[in-house]
Amino acid sequence: MRRHAVESSSISSVGYNAASKTLEVEFHNGSLYRYYDVPQSVYDAWMAAPSKGQFFTYQIRDRFPFSQL
Repeated sequence: MRRHAVESSSISSVGYNAASKTLEVEFHNGSLYRYYDVPQSVYDAWMAAPSKGQFFTYQIRDRFPFSQL
């Protein structure tokens, strides 16, 4: 999955596949996670959020199934 850099103190890059509703999040520490069943609307709202880290913490982390890659 192709990821693009985002401005965040904790998140390095983000990728999203709308067909599979799969989200990839790479953190500055090098860890990479894949989140499943993430609606396009959540991804769009995240990309528009002023704080990517806060949005991730409150709207994505612990709300969707995931695996560490």
